[in-house]
Parts: sequence; structure tokens; C-alpha cells
Amino acid sequence: MPIAENFPEGLKPTGKISHSDGENFHWVWGPGKTKNTDGSQAEAFADADVVAAYAARGEKQVPLGVSGTMVAVDWDSCVADGACIEACPVQVFQWYRTEKDIPNSEAINATFDGTGSSEKEGRKDLTDKADSIREHDCIWCMACVSVCPPQAIKVDQSNLEAHEKAAGTFVKMTGSGNPHAHD
Repeated sequence: MPIAENFPEGLKPTGKISHSDGENFHWVWGPGKTKNTDGSQAEAFADADVVAAYAARGEKQVPLGVSGTMVAVDWDSCVADGACIEACPVQVFQWYRTEKDIPNSEAINATFDGTGSSEKEGRKDLTDKADSIREHDCIWCMACVSVCPPQAIKVDQSNLEAHEKAAGTFVKMTGSGNPHAHD
């Protein structure tokens, strides 16, 4: 199923993936899910090859949630296809395990340099997830959205407000565009 049209409504930050530049980060929104709203299994839990990859690693597959806010990837739907990585003209995504080969649940609060593979076939295995580590570089072209087989990606600049509210940095703009002016 596609990522929810109203994302991130109804979700809350459950983690924070930081860029080592000390300035940029994105939220992980949860709770994660094993089932879609229609009752079907979430794609990453229904895909036999993904399930087998977790078993081969000896890792338990757990609900992860959505990584990113303006460039959001539903990690419970992501089947590590890599089409988003290949389509992105500015390399917003990386295979996170190619930089830090840690379980998904540990990546949710990790810091990355953004040096992971940005090649479609560069993933470690099907437990790897496309992460929008350079969400701040997105040019809003929507190429990743249009090519994702499970429709696990949503790109929406207006979600900046949700990101800022979660970070405690949101300032409501007044009619003049000046956050300190009075209407």
C-alpha cells in the first residue's frame, strides 16, 4: 500500500537519524507496522526474499516506521528495490547498511556521514533500507515517488512544519512573512 496520503498525521517521532555535519537530521515516525490499513501484511513483511534476508542475518524483523519527513520512506513497506536511489538526481538517498552495517532498529537513532552507497545494486542485502540522509538536498522532482514499486515514498515540502514542530523550532509566520510582526 502507498505511504499514507496524510503522513505524518497520527504518528510521532520515535527516533532521529542525524547527519554528521551536526546540522541536518530527519525524524523516524512511528509506530511502525506489520500490517497495512486494509489488513494486508506490510510489503517488507510479505516479501519472501526480504523475510529470508533477515533470517539469513539472524535478525528479527520488527516494525520500523517512516524515515524522513519531507522525503519520507516507509521502512515497513520498503523492499530494498533501489529504484529511488537510481532515480534521484541529487543523491538524497543512501543504503544505510553500506555505511553502518547495524540492525534497522539501531539505525533509527544513529548518526551517518552520508557515505553509504547511492547505487541501486549497492545494498548489502534486502534488509538494507533506502534512507533520505540528505533530505535537505531534495529538489522536489518526485522521481523517487514515481518509481518506488511498493509506493513507500512521499515527498512533501509542506511536511517541514511537522519536522519543525517535532524539533521545537517551528515559528508561525504572520501575514507579512515576518515571524515577529503583528497583523
